[in-house]
Amino acid sequence: MSKKNAPVKKNDQFEADIIDLTYQGMGVAKLGDFPIFVANAIPGERVVVGITKVASSYAFGRVVKLLQESADRNNDIDNAVVTTGIAPLANLKYPAQLVFKQKQIQELLKKQHVTAEVAATLGMDKPFGYRNKAQIPVREIKGQIETGFYRRNSHNLVPIEDYFIQDPKIDAAILVVRDLLRKYHLSAYDEGNHRGVVRTVMVRRGYYSHEMMIVIVTKSKKLPMQEVLVDEIRQALPEVTSIMQNVNPDKTNVIMGEKNNLLWGNKVIFDNLLGLKFAIGPNSFYQVNPQTTEKLYTLAAEKAELTGTETVIDAYSGIGTISLTIAKHVAQVYGVEIVPGAVDDAKRNADINGIKNAKFVLGKAEEQMIKWAAEGLKPDVIFLDPPRKGLTPELIEAVGIMKPKKIVYVSCNPATLVRDLDEFINTGYQIDGAIQPVDQFPQTTHVESVTVLERQK
Repeated sequence: MSKKNAPVKKNDQFEADIIDLTYQGMGVAKLGDFPIFVANAIPGERVVVGITKVASSYAFGRVVKLLQESADRNNDIDNAVVTTGIAPLANLKYPAQLVFKQKQIQELLKKQHVTAEVAATLGMDKPFGYRNKAQIPVREIKGQIETGFYRRNSHNLVPIEDYFIQDPKIDAAILVVRDLLRKYHLSAYDEGNHRGVVRTVMVRRGYYSHEMMIVIVTKSKKLPMQEVLVDEIRQALPEVTSIMQNVNPDKTNVIMGEKNNLLWGNKVIFDNLLGLKFAIGPNSFYQVNPQTTEKLYTLAAEKAELTGTETVIDAYSGIGTISLTIAKHVAQVYGVEIVPGAVDDAKRNADINGIKNAKFVLGKAEEQMIKWAAEGLKPDVIFLDPPRKGLTPELIEAVGIMKPKKIVYVSCNPATLVRDLDEFINTGYQIDGAIQPVDQFPQTTHVESVTVLERQK
């Protein structure tokens, strides 16, 4: 079907029932077999849809009028958190969000013809205000510096003060920095002209330690009014222990540049996870929801049924969070990670915690695992916590060569999880027990889960 033959055109309006929710959290309506994805609409609702964009095989729409409301709709939110994509599921009551995440995995398994039970999603008691890190763009709107978030699928900034899913102390810190930028007339970055000084304000706060880091990301090498900004941030925010400048001179959507300048305090903040102390720098990857991360890693260790005698590989080790939290339950853990700074962080975190049975190596996981196999390393368990793109065929092949008894797969993307599970089943593994979704990112469409695979005898 070409765009010309689509049953709708831009600005058309019609009544429709919302029958499903996409993995991006948009309602689905249909005209015959033609799907229309409707922002801020949820299953069980009847709405007047206004068409905003038409493609050859689908269209996008908005809710012009809500005719019949779902019992699952949450009206106690600021719609800006939904329309910007900060919290695209916030319009759905929390129990329905948990069901949605379980159902996503179930439906993908069915499509892939993989048989597995999916347990009910483990949620949070307070599924808001949990994020320990914020990266907030700074732009000028009507002659005034604003901080906020981009409207979905655009680079139009919506000014926001309450981000709903972020630690409220972080929200307050962003406003302090925004007001100082206004007070001292610093210029905001202009994407179109690649001009201006301040691009982004990043704030990190330790959930347990309450140590706070402020990072001001600039296009320019120098930060104007540096000394007075530092003094006033310190006065206004007593939890701050680190103030940094990150320099990003490039015309890019990448938020952080390569160069960090310490303006005051320490280069890192510290926080605790499962009784261990972790150093966190401006560029460190550290889980943004430490409360649920503790549940996730405890669950992963329990499902591995560790006895203390095992040799374990952590194939995407990052700053060592999984490796170090399981180290006390195993004989030896080997971590491999492709990001040099993360490997340095992991080694430092091992030293901080006095952990001697964890070794971290820089490299591609699949290549390093083949080297280890050639050296005779035989892991009992392999932990996999890959990025959203999932595993490469080479990594699955490397795992097949090493033949661990168990694989513990921590996934942040159900689509790539199901694809990879199918491959593991083809290489002689079977899913052991139920797949366990964990709501690491409440109010968003991200689905985290833990799956255990066992080698067939």
